[in-house]
Amino acid sequence: MGAVESRRSGSVRIKHSLNKEEEKFVVRRRKDIRKSLKKLKIPCSENKVPNIALLGSGGGQRAMVGLLGSLDQLQKAGLLDCVLYLSGVSGSTWCMASLYQEPDWSTKLETVKRKIVQRLNGPKVTWGDAYAKLKKYCFDKDVFSLTDFWATMIVTIYVKAIDEHTLTKQKNRHKKDPFPIYTAIDKHCRPNNDNDGDPWFEITPYEAGYSLTGAFVETSKFGSKFENGRKIKNQPEIDMLYLQGLCGSAFADMHKNLEVIIWTAVKGLISYLSSGIETVLFEGMEEDPNPTRENDCLQVLKDVADMNLSILKGIDQSDLDESIRTKLDEISGGNVQLTFQMENLNFADKEAAKLIMRKYTLDVCKCLGEFADSFDFHSLHVCLSVCECAVRWTWGRKYNFLHNMKDKAVPSALQESETRDYIDAAVLLNSPYFSVLRQERDIDLIISLDFSEDDPFETVKIAAETCRKKNIPFPEVRIPNGHSEKPKDFYVFKGKNAPTVIHIPLFNVVNCGDKLEEWRKKYKTLRVSSYSAEEITDLMEVAGKNITNNRVKLLEQIRAAIGQKDPEANVKKSNNRVKLLEKIRAAIGQKDPDANMKKFNEDWESEYKLI
Repeated sequence: MGAVESRRSGSVRIKHSLNKEEEKFVVRRRKDIRKSLKKLKIPCSENKVPNIALLGSGGGQRAMVGLLGSLDQLQKAGLLDCVLYLSGVSGSTWCMASLYQEPDWSTKLETVKRKIVQRLNGPKVTWGDAYAKLKKYCFDKDVFSLTDFWATMIVTIYVKAIDEHTLTKQKNRHKKDPFPIYTAIDKHCRPNNDNDGDPWFEITPYEAGYSLTGAFVETSKFGSKFENGRKIKNQPEIDMLYLQGLCGSAFADMHKNLEVIIWTAVKGLISYLSSGIETVLFEGMEEDPNPTRENDCLQVLKDVADMNLSILKGIDQSDLDESIRTKLDEISGGNVQLTFQMENLNFADKEAAKLIMRKYTLDVCKCLGEFADSFDFHSLHVCLSVCECAVRWTWGRKYNFLHNMKDKAVPSALQESETRDYIDAAVLLNSPYFSVLRQERDIDLIISLDFSEDDPFETVKIAAETCRKKNIPFPEVRIPNGHSEKPKDFYVFKGKNAPTVIHIPLFNVVNCGDKLEEWRKKYKTLRVSSYSAEEITDLMEVAGKNITNNRVKLLEQIRAAIGQKDPEANVKKSNNRVKLLEKIRAAIGQKDPDANMKKFNEDWESEYKLI
């Protein structure tokens, strides 16, 4: 994270510095933070205001609702106005996206919270509305992936909204709120992929790019096609629904857990469309006497989805192959021949069967694609795109704005491919530490709200270990024995020349008592249904207790952060301690013990006020 700088090439910025608009925001926000600190009776000079970052981890619905409950109590405690940055991963970004729909949401959080909870308790997005959005994603841009399908057909189940706003439209609408940072990772730059790329990717209202490399593009241009740092083809800016799908796609790296869910959803979409296809599709086309041909094509694709599900579940449904070939023959009038055969399909070898099914699916999709192109079958085209992405397991694919940059400051791994795949950062680290650990953000205090499901300290331990390897300042993390199973609600990690880290596990022995395991089981991450009104209320309450129970401790750490940031104050405190010790020694030499103790108490009270 050095101060490496490089040329500015076209719309791409290669530089270890903040975006100019973010710099302006920070200056303005720090003035407001100083006023908020004064209200809390924590005076500090303008240049000693601590930079505080609030992190929300991943955890699906649990993180979304938990973050909302935590922010609610932070605001009531007068602490939210002290936060400079709000950064999230996965489910926490779902909460952030809802909040930042409202200009200056933190000034009216009670009203905003009520609207969000009302929406979460309301009806789901209809199949028709979800499909209309999916269709738009499919036809309005060059690169399509499962993230488009995931956002429209799965994420909407939980967030219950199709948010078509864009991040850039939020510019200058949140002068009273913390600066938002959404996070993801570059799928092909993970450490186990053995290359020199930077996995950590951040998206703000102004820029999107690689946090540690210092390579950024304007957020409105993220997804557009670039060559050597210059935009050569425009693409639509990603909207907030897609952003929630991108940031909340942790299962993109977990084939075994999600393939069945994806193919089940694909089958559901095809079934919905095949039952609702218009009867008149070829008006005026006498050469096509069958107005339901697209419906027949969708039925073939539905059988393909069934075959993929059978492979994943270990069920032999190879008889569907004959049905698929018969239907294709009828549709084409005997002009279609599948090149790939399903002979010798061994269901006992699941991985081999999946490989055969992958080739078979692509073969069928190629045949059906000719009909989709010839007859302008929109629904078929969308379903084919989804099936091809599902079988290839393609997520978060975007044009690479660093393609052929030819800049030594950019790792070669990030310059080579025309596209990059971005997925949920929780795959690598379930908390957005590296978005706020950029040296230029100069963070003094990190408050980490951890909504993880398993080890409640995994995020902070991984962050510490990764920082050690990359020589990024971070405090040493030592977890007391037994606390991983029964965590408390407040931990502080400090280190020399490093930000202080406050770690707050969602479920702990303080707010859950002896029912810790019951809470964990009730709010599991892998859950298909959305939370009930009662579950939302209970979860917000238990998350909020972590703030109300620790308000005094949070204030203590804010005071300490100011002290760490003020070298002059530290010297003053040190000199006062020396003087105090001299007075104590002098007092010891006096004959009157009571006078000695009185003198000591007076001096200590005076010193405490100075500190």
